[in-house]
Amino acid sequence: MSDTEPALFRAFPELAEHIPRRPFVAGPTPVRPLPLEGMPADALFVKCDGASCPLYGGNKPRKLEFVIGAAAARRARRLVTTGGLGTHHGLATTILGRAAGLETTLVLVDQPVTDEVLESLTLQAAYGAEQIHCRGVPGAALAVIRVLARSTLRGERTQLVPTGGTNARGTLGFVSAGLELAEQIRRGELPVPAEVFLPVGSGGTFAGLVLGLKLAGLPTRVRGVLVTDILPPSPRRLASIARSSLRLLRRHSQTVRAVPIEAADFPLIRDQLGGGYGAPTDAAREALARAAEHGIQLETTYSAKCFAALLARGPEPPGGPILFWNTYSGIDVAAAAPRRPERGLLPLGIRRAVERGARKAA
Repeated sequence: MSDTEPALFRAFPELAEHIPRRPFVAGPTPVRPLPLEGMPADALFVKCDGASCPLYGGNKPRKLEFVIGAAAARRARRLVTTGGLGTHHGLATTILGRAAGLETTLVLVDQPVTDEVLESLTLQAAYGAEQIHCRGVPGAALAVIRVLARSTLRGERTQLVPTGGTNARGTLGFVSAGLELAEQIRRGELPVPAEVFLPVGSGGTFAGLVLGLKLAGLPTRVRGVLVTDILPPSPRRLASIARSSLRLLRRHSQTVRAVPIEAADFPLIRDQLGGGYGAPTDAAREALARAAEHGIQLETTYSAKCFAALLARGPEPPGGPILFWNTYSGIDVAAAAPRRPERGLLPLGIRRAVERGARKAA
């Protein structure tokens, strides 16, 4: 756990009295130059969120410290959330929820079963998640309703966590991240980026970062690389999420400016999706290998597809440096798991889904 004050509270101290937070993120994550062959010197930087939290890194703890903080404030006992079989958000929710004394139920829908997906599934089980398998989104919605009804009958106080932790409250994690980046720029750790590249699933990271940079007064353009075809967010939807977070902030602080938020602030790069959510692409595999040459750990569902889009952009800088925001967790969560991650821990329905996915891949 961290006692580091987030940049959001440093910028607007009065918010700390009104917005619950469970501290997970361990201070500002580092930025450094990323010298790629074929690109000018200092044309590319990377923001390394991989070790953002000692329990689970990447972008998830930034959102979950506000989401779980709100759940703890209302004395919830169980978190319920959804995602693909290998959901990183679900795994992070399970691990961080456990650290806060909360049980977690994951309602999971089918996605291509890769080694990474199987690893995430077994880790979810090892950390104690209740796993419920559904074939698609409609079934998942019904399953969530059943879980909430069951928990009510048991007398549990349950907190529904939106997919990806994306709502007005969870998005505050990346509003804070944008303000954190502005602090690093002021300290001279990097120039003002012309563009930031980041992957887009549920969209909370994108929405929050755009709002945070606007509140910091930075002209940086954020480019989101779409990695999901399961209820993908539109620019209009992303703008709505950002406006909801802005309303929440302004409700508790008179010093938060009413910055304009438009759909045009959310350009989406759509050509890296490939076969769909979780399906690896050749471009992502190549991007993963190139990043590894510089000590940067990626995976093929989110971060490598984003890096592939950046590589495809070409060597000409857009009037300033580009920042690649690495949202992938670099923490070895298997080492700290309370049980050994094994297929035998998985519910029968999920083991059958894994077997079907393996046959389909073969």
